[in-house]
Amino acid sequence: MSAPSGSAAWSGQRGAVSRLLLLRHGQTPLSVERRYSGLGDPALTDLGLAQADAAAERMAARGGIDAILCSPLLRARQTAEAVSKAIDVPVEVRAGLIETDFGSWEGLTFLEARERDPELFGRWLGSADVAPPGGESFETAGARVDTALTEIVAEFGGRTVLLVSHVTPIKLILQTALGVGESILYRLHLDLASLSVADFFSDGNATVRLVNDTSHLGGPDSPRLR
Repeated sequence: MSAPSGSAAWSGQRGAVSRLLLLRHGQTPLSVERRYSGLGDPALTDLGLAQADAAAERMAARGGIDAILCSPLLRARQTAEAVSKAIDVPVEVRAGLIETDFGSWEGLTFLEARERDPELFGRWLGSADVAPPGGESFETAGARVDTALTEIVAEFGGRTVLLVSHVTPIKLILQTALGVGESILYRLHLDLASLSVADFFSDGNATVRLVNDTSHLGGPDSPRLR
């Protein structure tokens, strides 16, 4: 097992630490068009597959990953499988890591959703307890993700785990680690195939070590970012 070392040296946290590598899936057709993509199940584009391969190269170079857990949606599974192939660690699907259900806004752009339900859309942008029509609120999604996070930290204490998920669950995990309010859901940007890292300690504390890193995708002119 590869227990992270030195994580608490400066901040005083004690106990076994679960290091969570939080990887967002690669590009899909809906992300190309900036459309809400919740429980819909599009596959990765060719670029998305290349992004997944780039992330896999980074994870292989890093080493020390004890488990890969991913959302049940295809775009996350494809990304996770690329890493699995590179590091020879099997993928386990965890339902709690699934994306937020955007209900009838699924597949719509920001402007289309706002035009369809202007009053509700305005309230949704300002409060985590408001849900899209037929969907779930960020508060409801947060309860689900918190349950999954608690189970993962208990199961993988002292180990390093790659979680391959979506923008909202990753933001929710970072929100928990930072101990901050819901504004992080609206103000934090996470790129496709980006990596964030958080340590969770058995004493209940946490440390965020990295947010939205895309160095494995190359510079702004790299095909992996286009």
